[in-house]
Amino acid sequence: MFENLREDWVTYERDLQRQGLWVMAVYRLGRWRYGIERRWLRLPFSFAYRILKVLSQILTGIELPAETVVGRRFRIEHFGGIVISGDASFGDDCIVRNNVTVGLRRTGQQGAPAFGNRVDIGAGAVILGPIRIGDDVSIGANAVVLTDVPANSIAVGVPAKIRPKNAKPAYDELAAACLASPSREAQA
Repeated sequence: MFENLREDWVTYERDLQRQGLWVMAVYRLGRWRYGIERRWLRLPFSFAYRILKVLSQILTGIELPAETVVGRRFRIEHFGGIVISGDASFGDDCIVRNNVTVGLRRTGQQGAPAFGNRVDIGAGAVILGPIRIGDDVSIGANAVVLTDVPANSIAVGVPAKIRPKNAKPAYDELAAACLASPSREAQA
């Protein structure tokens, strides 16, 4: 737990005012308490975790239960309105912004998203269901992702359309074509 907290401290640029750091400290305590085998020893830590979790939810607007699997250097870039299911899992170096929802697609159905490494989730994104998000994926602001996203992709729109990261948008091709064609003045 303390090694993870030190890494979180560096991830959040050693700034105690970052609400994401507060949430990660409470999360790390919640995960650490699962390692205590004797129930009577674990009880005070579980009680402290539950109180701190409610306080952090009230103060930050971020719900990150200890049951969620979070990799190293998990970063909550902006606070407020973040809801993450306890069934979700994140790889290393993931970034989550404000108003993101990660969870189950329907009530009573099992399965939440599993994220790879270096996933960047834009503000207001909604990622639902038992889907897999690959490594090095960017999810656009306000995107609604309901299907798997392969590695090195971008997911944008409602519902999200998946594009490879290295593909050039159509307007770039149009601009290049305009620049390549001779102008009317040159033809005259």
